[in-house]
Amino acid sequence: MTNSFKEFKNAKMFFVIGSNMTEAHPVAATFLKNAVRKGAKLILVDPRKQKLAQFADIHVPIKVGSDIAFLNSLMYVLITEDLYDKHFVANHTEGFDELKKTVMSYPPEKAAEICGVSSDMIVKTARMAASVKPMMLCYTLGITEHTCGRNNVVSVANLQMLLGNLGMEMGGVNPLRGQNNVQGACDMGALPNVFPGYQTVISPEARQKFENAWNVTGLPDKNGMMIPQMMDGLVSGKIKGFWIFGENLANTEPDIHKVEHELESAEFLVVQDIFENETTRFADVILPAAAWSENDGTFANSERRVSRVRKACEPPGVSKPNWWIFREVAKRMGHAWASNSAQELWDNEISVLAPNLAGIKYYRIENDGLQWPCPTEEHPGTPFLHRDGNFTRGKGLFTPAEWTPPAEVSCSDYPFVLSTGRRLYHYHTRTQTGRTQGLNDLLGEETADISLFDAKKMGIKNGETIRVSSRRGSITLKARVTAEVPESMVWMAFHFREACANWLTNAAFDPYTQTAEYKACAVKIEKM
Repeated sequence: MTNSFKEFKNAKMFFVIGSNMTEAHPVAATFLKNAVRKGAKLILVDPRKQKLAQFADIHVPIKVGSDIAFLNSLMYVLITEDLYDKHFVANHTEGFDELKKTVMSYPPEKAAEICGVSSDMIVKTARMAASVKPMMLCYTLGITEHTCGRNNVVSVANLQMLLGNLGMEMGGVNPLRGQNNVQGACDMGALPNVFPGYQTVISPEARQKFENAWNVTGLPDKNGMMIPQMMDGLVSGKIKGFWIFGENLANTEPDIHKVEHELESAEFLVVQDIFENETTRFADVILPAAAWSENDGTFANSERRVSRVRKACEPPGVSKPNWWIFREVAKRMGHAWASNSAQELWDNEISVLAPNLAGIKYYRIENDGLQWPCPTEEHPGTPFLHRDGNFTRGKGLFTPAEWTPPAEVSCSDYPFVLSTGRRLYHYHTRTQTGRTQGLNDLLGEETADISLFDAKKMGIKNGETIRVSSRRGSITLKARVTAEVPESMVWMAFHFREACANWLTNAAFDPYTQTAEYKACAVKIEKM
């Protein structure tokens, strides 16, 4: 996030796109709803009439996968009606002419055909977005989990720069992170193209720095592989050993049949986790890790805040902290790593090597933590980025994007579009929440959410068992007939193994990020 959660309470307007905040981010959604009750405006852009629609001034139910066409059309209106922030654009951005050239191809009449909403609604939304300043924009996986996810992200950034809503409180581009400490994992370099603190591996200076710190030579000068490439490599033999750390790939990756074949093909597979799950079935070695409450350490949340995590109890059996497991394996490979605690790792290594984190030390995060960038121990942390329009690169760069359809669209054989997401009562693949009896009482099985129109047309009653099929597989589950879902759409989650949406989803990936297109694939429904 460029901004902070504490700003929600005073925000004047929210633009929420591709985010079911009420169920996927309930705490953040509460902040937003409280602000709306105090008078803040809310524009919600989402194919479903999800619960946040009850609070929205405008709900724009665009078709799945039409985000870029919609956003470009908003910018068309802002430019043609002279509603954009000309001072901010002129003084703090580059590439406006290129952006204008692209968005001029998306008049509301054309975008309406792509998005499935009226041209009047597009114009009304653009005018409302320009009527209040600043506006906070929030998005989540409904933007990123597409084959055009990267282009979706740059499009929301284009919109906020065009409106001059960056570099100030109660504005910004705010992606809400979908899993616990996923921000912290990225900060630590758990990406194939960066060292800790987002220092690029292709930089000779960064490589030299880490070679000196780690007492090694010859660190790779090219970006590493992403998960889909690694999974393919298990089958081709390019990847010999595979170490899965805290991720249940056998349930989370698209097209489970394909994923299971890839895991079965691994020559040597290590799984490090707190419980056995669907992925540990394929492991040659399982390394039992301590859970978050059984270990000291740090988490970084969506707003870049690094906070302490304190040990509440001893890990059971032979479970060990993750850092300890990695250190001991390295020790057996002939490496002696000096740090002997989470605090030593942070104070003596992480904060020393990552400039953005240099001012964050354990003694400073005893209470509410600190938000990076925090370059010195005197620095108070950074509540919002790009203050006064001063971007890290100097000026903000407009990056035009053309709309492209999903990799798989509906047809006569598969006339429905399946989109997936999370439900309130369970977390991810239920590795943790599935062991909680009370939560299973609240939600004990998956459903296929279908529209009132489609249910009536097909003679399907609420709670009736149906079959949902894609080109990759079929599952049977109960129908949930609801006004939340538009015609010709099916919505499911991936929490329950037997009816996991990922038996059906398409292994098509964004060419830049290699993120799977979980939000769109073609399916059919059969009444049992």
